[in-house]
Amino acid sequence: MTIKEELLNKIQNKTAVIGVVGLGYVGLPLAVEKAKAGYKVIGFDVQDSKVKMVNEGHNYIGDIVDSDLSNLVKSGKLSATTDFSFVSGVDAVAICVPTPLDIYKQPDLSYVVNSSKSVAKYAHKGMLVILESTTYPGTTEEVLKPIFEEKGLKCGENFYLAFSPERVDPGNKQYKTKNTPKVVGGCTPDCTEVAAALYRNVLEEGDVYTVSSPAVAEMEKIFENTFRNINIALSNEMAILCKKMGIDIWEVIDAAKTKPYGFMAFYPGPGIGGHCIPLDPFYLSWKAKEYDFYTRLIETSGDINDYMPQFVVESAMELLNKAKKPMNGAKVLLLGVAYKKDIDDLRESPALKVIDNLVKNGAKVYYNDPFIPSFKRNGIEYKSVEIDKYIDDADIVIITTDHSCYDYQDIVNRAKIVYDTRNATKEVKENRQKINKL
Repeated sequence: MTIKEELLNKIQNKTAVIGVVGLGYVGLPLAVEKAKAGYKVIGFDVQDSKVKMVNEGHNYIGDIVDSDLSNLVKSGKLSATTDFSFVSGVDAVAICVPTPLDIYKQPDLSYVVNSSKSVAKYAHKGMLVILESTTYPGTTEEVLKPIFEEKGLKCGENFYLAFSPERVDPGNKQYKTKNTPKVVGGCTPDCTEVAAALYRNVLEEGDVYTVSSPAVAEMEKIFENTFRNINIALSNEMAILCKKMGIDIWEVIDAAKTKPYGFMAFYPGPGIGGHCIPLDPFYLSWKAKEYDFYTRLIETSGDINDYMPQFVVESAMELLNKAKKPMNGAKVLLLGVAYKKDIDDLRESPALKVIDNLVKNGAKVYYNDPFIPSFKRNGIEYKSVEIDKYIDDADIVIITTDHSCYDYQDIVNRAKIVYDTRNATKEVKENRQKINKL
């Protein structure tokens, strides 16, 4: 039996041991689904706190059912460790670590590189390695492959390397890790075959789409997020223009989406957040410069989306001026600081930049978010306040995240001025004259 056949056999009969590096919003749900599929899974993370919580069966990711994690840990199907020497006993490893930008909006691959080196130190023949972290085209073959081959392994011959982009949408009730199709691109046809076999055994319907190389899979993921980034920017730019023209952008979009073809609805907001859409397009922009190509549309859309938190504050300032109240010293209550509704994810949230701009202009800022009890920003610690105690005294209430739990009619009834950046108040019937929309 060849090395490939042996590994495929382990994957098929689910005797393969699977490692997942990075136990965050991507890695932990993936580890849970692989364990639920029948594999023994070992999670690796450098944070002791995450490892401890997993081993105690305590869930910290919203998209995971608490009982699923607890039961898997109790059954021995899932465990976690900070000790990468356990990699020597696994058959496949998925790397799911952050890929942030530095202050110059250039890719920071330090997490990927360090994780890969930690895995490569204990890698062995017959192992499958899959990178899931979103990155620029070429990373798998140009960065990861040399790290493993320096250890004496030969890609496609005695170990297998592939890229399969994570597709996680926190808070999405319909599509989760298990029922979202996977794209897989290996460094060789054998690499693709082995990686695809693993995902087909994990996914609910085994829906795996294979491509010819890791670079295609890497580009595919960035294309997904760039598509969203650009279309959101268009909606944001239209929102600014509509506001100047006295037209309701939300009504415009509702009308446009009645067309059954040729239009897809994207919505404006106070900016874009999360770990993907605000960052990933700039990975492509950076890589494009290597080919003497300037991605004008990506750069422009980034500028538009980056401007939105400032636009929100400028608009709030105008609303306060009409009420004969200066922004300097005004009491501002923000509703929601998570980057999207009904989740506890603060990463790249536009609400944070709105707060920065409000503070810069002298406002006294308070916030409420049932999903985020506290956070620290620029050395200032913020704590979620009770709406009932602050709404009546606030000079303006800004809805920055449209959590489902808010009683928007009550909020509008009690607030002096409401600035709704998410169209959360669309069903409010009374006191609509208080509502001001993006």
